Amino acid sequence: MIDFKRKDSYGYEDLVDLIRLLRSPEGCPWDREQTHQSIRRNFLEETYEALEAIDQEDPVHLCEELGDVLTQVVFHADIERAAGRFTMDDVCDGVCKKLILRHPHVFGQTEVHGTDDVLTNWDAIKRVEKHQETFTDTLEAVPKNLPANWRAEKLQKKAAKAGFAWADAAEALDQLDEEAGELREAVAGGGAVREELGDTLFAAVGVCYALGVDPEEALHEACEKFTGRFGRMERLAGPTPLDQLPRERLLALWDEAKGV
Repeated sequence: MIDFKRKDSYGYEDLVDLIRLLRSPEGCPWDREQTHQSIRRNFLEETYEALEAIDQEDPVHLCEELGDVLTQVVFHADIERAAGRFTMDDVCDGVCKKLILRHPHVFGQTEVHGTDDVLTNWDAIKRVEKHQETFTDTLEAVPKNLPANWRAEKLQKKAAKAGFAWADAAEALDQLDEEAGELREAVAGGGAVREELGDTLFAAVGVCYALGVDPEEALHEACEKFTGRFGRMERLAGPTPLDQLPRERLLALWDEAKGV
């Protein structure tokens, strides 16, 4: 039996100790076998579940999911502790120092006159911190494994800081029309369809950025809208399975479902 004292209530240090015990020789075989790569997806999934709890405005659910995210953080840190590279204390030390450094208006003498000044200072300090000497450096620092919509939005936001941005939504829409036209030509003529499709999606995100709309949220809302309309279409079809209906009937039902 592992030496662990049960309590009525646990704190942060208990979580750190618990993960260490689980990964010890006397602990759990599965926990001992895990690496950064093997649980990488777990980290993403737990984060998305926390975001869902935020969207649901459910504090009980959010409390649970934040615990799952924190467990992932502590687990990864314990892998590094066991390897002798850093500890959870080093993680906390680093992020505290970063927060102090990036808030000179709170912990230093810098004066700000609102959120815009705070963000400008934050970006400037971050560029020095990360040794980003050019605007291209800031684009290349955007994580490549972000959801593509968010990565595209962030790249365009970084480019806009260099003055490279569409003047307004109308200009962004013109760019989208141009890319869509090139996509049509590629499809019709056997051109680089994948490349042109990517350009069109990137231009669509540009319209979102120009309008101040989160592209990931907009696409999620479109997915929900599609699912709801598809469900109405299936109910309108009655007992006949959709895959047994002719395409013309499906399209008619789709149009009908739009007005339901």
